Amino acid sequence: MTQIIPLSEGTFTVGRDKMFSPFDIASEELNDRPTGSLLVEVQPFVLVNDKDIILLDTGLGFNHPDGENHLIANLARHNILPEDVTKILMSHLHKDHAGGLNTDVFYNAQVYIYRKELEFAFEKGMPSYFPHELEKLSWADNVVFLEGEQGVIDGYIHYFHTGSHSPEHIVFVIDDEEGQVFFGGDEAPQYKQMIIKYVAKYDFDGKKAMQLREQWADEGREKGWRFLFYHDIQTPVAKLP
Repeated sequence: MTQIIPLSEGTFTVGRDKMFSPFDIASEELNDRPTGSLLVEVQPFVLVNDKDIILLDTGLGFNHPDGENHLIANLARHNILPEDVTKILMSHLHKDHAGGLNTDVFYNAQVYIYRKELEFAFEKGMPSYFPHELEKLSWADNVVFLEGEQGVIDGYIHYFHTGSHSPEHIVFVIDDEEGQVFFGGDEAPQYKQMIIKYVAKYDFDGKKAMQLREQWADEGREKGWRFLFYHDIQTPVAKLP
């Protein structure tokens, strides 16, 4: 059976400057942060099945005060070493999703990246992307570039180009014993967005994003998908009612 493990790096606010600042829900007020700040969790996932240990996006790349990396520490809590990871699936390369992507540390993993997304990251640059941190991906031996609008990885991981949160974003549908697991990255980042119909201003194409979420919600209900919500503070994994 596929085990799904959320790897929370904590709660943050992000404002117009695209900077992620830690936020303590118990002691702080969102209204005290700059106008327009969003409250989000940053939460990669690891999936463990009979074939692979799969990492879905890689977080901010931040360290604890003692210097220990958040992502590595979170994996260690579940007795997973970086060299145990066999696949890394990247929905896109925004800094809060790709900050922890180190091909030297995850040297046994095949890293799957949509080729057009890396090209766009170099074109767009900061503040959403850190191109200097992504340069090595162009030649790293363990990077596999995904081509085309859709495809299948290793017979059971399906990817689809969606391009609504950012122009070259992709999503993944992973077959498992219970049906399928859906990871939408920032196309479907929070549970509430799947049940409330609205256009988000931070999406590249907000109307398309809304329509896709509605489509996935319907399909997910019918097929019993388990949804993974990267930015949800309360509900990282859920089936839709």
